[in-house]
Amino acid sequence: MVSSASAPATDAGVEVLRKGGNAIDAAVATAFALAVTYPTAGNIGGGGFMIVRMADGRTAAIDYRETAPALASKTMFLDAQGNVIPDASKTGHRAVGVPGTVAGMVLAHEKFGKLPWKDVVAPAVRLARDGFVVSHTFARALQGMEKRFSPYAASKRIFKPVDEGRTFRQPELAATLTRIAESGRAG
Repeated sequence: MVSSASAPATDAGVEVLRKGGNAIDAAVATAFALAVTYPTAGNIGGGGFMIVRMADGRTAAIDYRETAPALASKTMFLDAQGNVIPDASKTGHRAVGVPGTVAGMVLAHEKFGKLPWKDVVAPAVRLARDGFVVSHTFARALQGMEKRFSPYAASKRIFKPVDEGRTFRQPELAATLTRIAESGRAG
């Protein structure tokens, strides 16, 4: 069984199960598909945790949260007088952590996956390249992103509003996911 907040992402996990994959393969496929079909919650630029319980009872926890950059400091969001710079910890290049999602998915797959890596990432590549039908929820999310991304030209270009029922494609993300499918975390 596969469950997620996005029907196309859930379908990606089910597809991998039908190809003989195990629960970890399905979870990884679903996670990458969520990066395409539900970017407000699933993405390759963030991080997370995975709790694993195998059929034989073995358990594992994988922490792939994003981390602070090597040059981060406790004063990086303060001005010369030591005052907090408003929104500096939320906006701009200094506010970004080093993503852990791809490394976490690779690790989970290496330790517990069954199918070839490329086969597990393939549904997400296809969804980004060929597109998926925009749901009501996704259409509303895109409307919200328009205002939030207004200062960021590249994001605004990609996440512009699309009507429910239309096809949404992300060729740049497809290219990135293709590199990840071919090279893992080195992609």
